[in-house]
Amino acid sequence: MPSTLPREPLRVNASLARQILKKIFLEDWLTKVLALAITVALWVGVTGLSEVGSDRYKVPLVLRIAENAEATNQPIDEVEIRISGDKRRLQTIRESDLRVFVDLTAYSIGNHTVTLAPDTVSLPDLPNGIRLEDVSPKKIIVRLETIEEKEVAVRVDTQGAVPEGSEVYAEAAAPARIRVRGPASYLRTLTFVATEKIDLAGRSADFTARQVRIAPLSNENATPLDSFVDVSFRIGETRIEKSFTLPIKESRRRVQVTLFGGRTLFAGINAERFSATLEEGSEKPVVALPSELDGRVEVRKIRLL
Repeated sequence: MPSTLPREPLRVNASLARQILKKIFLEDWLTKVLALAITVALWVGVTGLSEVGSDRYKVPLVLRIAENAEATNQPIDEVEIRISGDKRRLQTIRESDLRVFVDLTAYSIGNHTVTLAPDTVSLPDLPNGIRLEDVSPKKIIVRLETIEEKEVAVRVDTQGAVPEGSEVYAEAAAPARIRVRGPASYLRTLTFVATEKIDLAGRSADFTARQVRIAPLSNENATPLDSFVDVSFRIGETRIEKSFTLPIKESRRRVQVTLFGGRTLFAGINAERFSATLEEGSEKPVVALPSELDGRVEVRKIRLL
């Protein structure tokens, strides 16, 4: 009589397999079918039904440069790019949000030919699945210069004229000198910066113009570190030259002194109001002015006669 023992494991394995298959395919089959359908739908929606497109834009080109350097030749301001990917995501992109960046921080001072390509530039904030395909132009020339600082004088610029019979005696900016930061080649030739024009029309007395802006520099890569100054003006009546011939005390010599000051200051002033002496042991005359002129006029010349 043949043995039935070898068939028992087969029956057990077959029964176990039937139970597993029943659990997988028959138990909660509706839920599993629904989950499978959702998965397939999502996969088809994301991959199978997406339409690939491309767009071109003109966007700003931004050069990233080391802190001690500056691009002084202004190669170009914008580039044309082509991007591609899911057409629906392309439609969400706003041209105004796009910037192309070129990293020049490792470049040395001098002239460089820089290649513009998808692998040499960066275009941040693109949606997933959108990629940069092309950049135009393909190359630009960039001149990098060292950035330095230099202190220069402030020149006061004005417009308009003071009334007839008046004149500007003096003008002074505070601070009188400011520091400018810019390319080394430009700073070597820079000797002053100018203020924006200050209107003198109708001004007949001293005044101070507050917070006057420094005028833009001829090199847009250079920047004054102080943007404003105060400017003080001394204004008075029109000045004239007036000469007086004086006798020198205890001497037969005479001296001629020429003064420069307001016209009305000299009214009623004659030679008798002055005194003149010679320095001991020399031929150098010393002239004492009348009190009403002292400190108010300029001594232009003293000549021994």
